[in-house]
Amino acid sequence: MKIGKQTWRFQEPVYLISTGTTAGPLEKRGPLGETIDKTFDDLHCGEKNWEAAERRLMREAVDICLKNVNLSPEEVDYFLAGDLLNQTVTSNFIARETLIPYLGLFGACSTSMMGLALASLLVDGGYANHVLTAVSSHNATAERQFRYPTEYGGPRPLTATFTATGAGAALVGKARSPIVIKEATIGRVIDWGIGDAYDMGSAMAPAAADTIERHLHDTGRNPEDYDMILTGDLSSVGSPILRQLLWERDLDISEIHQDSGLMLYSPNQPVFAGGSGTACSAIVTYGYIVRLLRMGKIGRVLIVATGALLNPTIIQQKESIPCVAHGIVLESTGGE
Repeated sequence: MKIGKQTWRFQEPVYLISTGTTAGPLEKRGPLGETIDKTFDDLHCGEKNWEAAERRLMREAVDICLKNVNLSPEEVDYFLAGDLLNQTVTSNFIARETLIPYLGLFGACSTSMMGLALASLLVDGGYANHVLTAVSSHNATAERQFRYPTEYGGPRPLTATFTATGAGAALVGKARSPIVIKEATIGRVIDWGIGDAYDMGSAMAPAAADTIERHLHDTGRNPEDYDMILTGDLSSVGSPILRQLLWERDLDISEIHQDSGLMLYSPNQPVFAGGSGTACSAIVTYGYIVRLLRMGKIGRVLIVATGALLNPTIIQQKESIPCVAHGIVLESTGGE
């Protein structure tokens, strides 16, 4: 049911049954490398071009997710997926392979939690028993679409983020598991007039603050009711802006806030302000966070994936960047 202005509270138990994650070489060497199901030693992932490599990443994540619970694609009711490429072409091609009824999604880097929210809504409403959701991104495909090809070698400012190479898939259903999906808060599009594609953290922080504030208002909770509030990819630039914006609204998340873009890589890795990309929050959530919840090491986490809703055309037209953030509450049912 809907509570407050923007939040869904699922009435029937909706479970995160299984997940699958894949990543590239830089993510493999990061602090969360051991929590990723499958990693590759080079960006080509054994394929002939970057776009085929990204499809490989999503395909492998989907396969791992389904194999974990011995489920075939024929037993899945719907497939919800998105990525950063034009017309979500990676997701379209994977849907072509699986033949699962498909809904393509685009919320930029917020797509992971958008997909999880919609999958949970379908299960909670009785429209499906199993819904698969997946996202992917690849550094080389995204960078040449939104900025410059990696071969160009152009200098980047320290505010730039690094698009994660990887994919994450999640299976949502009614079968009991150690993780329950309790609520989803659907974000509003917020635009503070920032137009620099090399400063996504500053652009997305206001949208994250808006969604977190409205989630807490809708649910009647305080920040201390969560073991962690995890944002998608605000980086070292956007994370302090988020905390300041919420502090000005009498909400202090400084003790429990973490950011996926800062967790996925080590400070000494060449990622500038931190990680970003559709896969960034998915890799961290479906790998590391799911592991903590399954082990009962954390009880409740609010995951807010942030997305910059831009494309090359609006950048060329000198438009500002509209942003959105979607939140999901995951709770442990007591450990495995």
